Amino acid sequence: MFTGIITDVGEVTDIRPAQAAGDTRFTIATRFDMDAVPIGASICCSGCCLTVTSKGKADGRGWFTADASGETLSKTTLGSWQVGRRINLERSLKLGDELGGHLVYGHVDGVGRIVSMTPEGGSIRFVFETPDALAGFMASKGSVAIDGVSLTVNEVDANRFGVNIIPHTQTETTFAGAKPGDPVNLEADMLARYVARLLERTR
Repeated sequence: MFTGIITDVGEVTDIRPAQAAGDTRFTIATRFDMDAVPIGASICCSGCCLTVTSKGKADGRGWFTADASGETLSKTTLGSWQVGRRINLERSLKLGDELGGHLVYGHVDGVGRIVSMTPEGGSIRFVFETPDALAGFMASKGSVAIDGVSLTVNEVDANRFGVNIIPHTQTETTFAGAKPGDPVNLEADMLARYVARLLERTR
């Protein structure tokens, strides 16, 4: 479980087939102190919860490997990752940690895309488009995780919604290099999922 507060921007340094057929192994460089990260730990990688399978240090940076299944590759942006890609990283919560964003599970619901980016005061107004199946989970002033970043929805229009991203978030996440047309991993707020499920059962 995570909060959507990014603590490092890592880099994919190697991609190769994993031992299991159809799976892919990613090697990711990070500023995290990997001595403090056990094998089997969960790390949210641009919104997708992955398990550390090996780790080490090289060239003054830590690194870890994580395997993604064929299902994960097909349902998230991971299938299009290439060496050199920068990704948002967050370690899992510990009891007593501050909840700075909202509860993020690292279970990607679908892939959206950036429609537009417009300067607005000191921030940038991003408009995202969701798959039709996710549109009902977006609510004005509700929470959404986009590439693992906890953000507040400003407004919703059919299958599009807008958020404002402040300069700090731009600097500390991969949104610094974002551009219209880019695909993004989307995770709806868990409360929205359960409300939608309850409404389905009462119809």
